[in-house]
Amino acid sequence: MLKTFYIKPNEIGILYNRSDFKKILSPGTYTYFGRHWRVITYDLNQPEAKIENLELLLLTHAAELNEKLLIVRTAFNQVALVRYGQNWISVPPNQLRAFWRGFIEVEFHLFNLEESLELPAQFVEQVRGIALNGLKKFQISEYEMGLLYVQNNFVRPLEPGEYGFWVVNRDVAVRTLSRIIPNPDFPLEDVLIEKHPDFVQTYCETVHLENNQVAIIRYLGKVISILPPTSRKLFWQGVQVEIIDISNEGKLSPNLVAELVTASKDVLSLSHNSLHIREVPAQHVGLLYVNQEYQTQLEPGIHAWWVFRRSFQTEVIDLRLQTIEVSGQDILSKDKVPLRLNLTAGFRIQNALRAKNGLSDISGFLYKELQFALRAAVGEKTLDALLEDKGAIDQSVADYIRAKTADYGIEIDSVGVKDIILPGEIKTILSKVVEAEKAAQANVVRRREETAATRSMLNTAKVMEDNPVALRLKELEVLERIAEKIDRIQVNGSLDSILTELIRINRQ
Repeated sequence: MLKTFYIKPNEIGILYNRSDFKKILSPGTYTYFGRHWRVITYDLNQPEAKIENLELLLLTHAAELNEKLLIVRTAFNQVALVRYGQNWISVPPNQLRAFWRGFIEVEFHLFNLEESLELPAQFVEQVRGIALNGLKKFQISEYEMGLLYVQNNFVRPLEPGEYGFWVVNRDVAVRTLSRIIPNPDFPLEDVLIEKHPDFVQTYCETVHLENNQVAIIRYLGKVISILPPTSRKLFWQGVQVEIIDISNEGKLSPNLVAELVTASKDVLSLSHNSLHIREVPAQHVGLLYVNQEYQTQLEPGIHAWWVFRRSFQTEVIDLRLQTIEVSGQDILSKDKVPLRLNLTAGFRIQNALRAKNGLSDISGFLYKELQFALRAAVGEKTLDALLEDKGAIDQSVADYIRAKTADYGIEIDSVGVKDIILPGEIKTILSKVVEAEKAAQANVVRRREETAATRSMLNTAKVMEDNPVALRLKELEVLERIAEKIDRIQVNGSLDSILTELIRINRQ
């Protein structure tokens, strides 16, 4: 019995008799006698040869197989890259793979993972854009620095460029840090400082502070960080470090106040947790307490202290003239008349330290004492006395409050009652009293004027009786008034006869 086999030009075949390997067949036609012959063909467009029992065949037919096949064998600590044509594949450890030679150019490269996990640069360029199993690629930009970690342990820094690392049975990670940010978040800074001094010395600036030191870090002249005592911090090289001893007073110089407090909001936010800041306005004074103890007075301006190792409290006292109002005080006068009074007082603080140390609440103290003084001043006078002399209340209250505040460094400038409010029924009674008084005064004035008018008329009559000329002038005056009320008058006779007739008519 004959069997004929045809191998196409793009194929290759392996001839078996029963299960025994006989030979590799190139493209062509083959005829064999017997029924137990068989041929397995492989498409050369798929260069990897997936041959059954390859390991066993290599033991018995290695020479013939190596002539037609590229054999790739990897140990437990090896990986391989295989290129066929323009394509690449990776071969993990403990693998046996075969690729046909001749139809497509095939080559392979073996890498020892014990020596290095990094793929050489020339291969990184060749496999750019190709996804390979077991290979992780990283791109470090020109403004970045990469930190290579294997199994979470730092290995080395990576400069800008392309990298590939085998990740077979190992965790490989690259953490990128910006080089344009001088204070990035270095991972596990203490570990880097302790375990990798070469990296730190080459790339970084280390700041390590004692318990009485703070540090100001600047980059290109701008403050980028403020470090508290006992800090340890990494920065990229190129920063400027100023270390300040705060073992004494801890107060900032005017230059630092201008740089850290009155500068930009970004810098102020950096110093927010490091400084105690107090602004004392003009015509005010500040009191500084350190660890609950008074230290000194503060002049107008902006003051700042490092808060580390101390507690700071500051009080700002207004030295200008201030007013306090005591309103709606219901008080009985000496004659039991209920009154409501409003009082205002002006005061200024002369000695801020005495006032603050002696009084916990200056305004509350003044308000209470003014209440007491007002009640005492009003309660010892009758309503009439209060209404006649309201200034007496002011003087009494002023004398009382000045005596009370003298020991606390407070000067009372003025005290005055603004309003005395009477009950409605008292207002009505007082209105009637005033109305009666005014009516009586008006009656007296009227009687006085009538008496004066009668006396004047009597004096005039006596003058006319003794002086005919004056009488005649009076008659002419009367004639003039009458003539003002008559449109036309006809005179017959002399002026004497007219006056005589007028007098006679008047008497009738």
